[in-house]
Amino acid sequence: MEKRIELEMRGRPAGEITNLNLDNCRSTQVSGLTDEFINLENLSMINVGLTSLKGFPKLPQLRRLELSDNRLTGGFENLAGCPNLKALNFSGNKIKDVKALEPLKPLSNLKSLDLFNCEITNLDNYRVETFEALPRLKYLDGFDREDAEADETDEDSLGSDEEDEEDDDFDGEDEVGSEASDQSDEDEESGDLDDEEAESDDDVKIVNGDHKPVKEEDTGARGKKRKHEDDSE
Repeated sequence: MEKRIELEMRGRPAGEITNLNLDNCRSTQVSGLTDEFINLENLSMINVGLTSLKGFPKLPQLRRLELSDNRLTGGFENLAGCPNLKALNFSGNKIKDVKALEPLKPLSNLKSLDLFNCEITNLDNYRVETFEALPRLKYLDGFDREDAEADETDEDSLGSDEEDEEDDDFDGEDEVGSEASDQSDEDEESGDLDDEEAESDDDVKIVNGDHKPVKEEDTGARGKKRKHEDDSE
């Protein structure tokens, strides 16, 4: 995990990292992740093989934590150093009972919890008991207490997503560049038409009210045509 973290940082200081993806890096416990990541907002550790969260660092700005498809059964008191955590995904882990979730209660900002495909979901009254154990929770497995589906625009439940914002900015730059390119093409076409019209005007003069072609020796634009003749000779 340490090597993966180093690669993801790309030489940047830990304090500047806001998003960190450690999916599939394979480790049974958290290592290499320290309290220095004070501005980390989104952390993903999907399918890592975690069996424990022991040593999980204090991440005061963490809003979204993805821990799906690991082998966690409990020990969630180790997340106490993440007071701003709003969305937590435990789907596909080994959580068996509601008691294991009680250490999450102090996380007063936690609004969305996903336990899909965990053994706990097979218990009778699973949803009722989970909402009772975590009274501040708004969404469980993507649905509220009344079984209404979560609103994807609800930032409180889904956390922030800076990668999407960056993609939007990038697309905007492409659009601006495209518009500039189109304008440049239009200007070139306009310039070509003006040149053609200018040549047409140079090749005609008015004699006694009639428009007649101008011979080469009479035109001031002779240099251009004469040059071609000289080249051919």
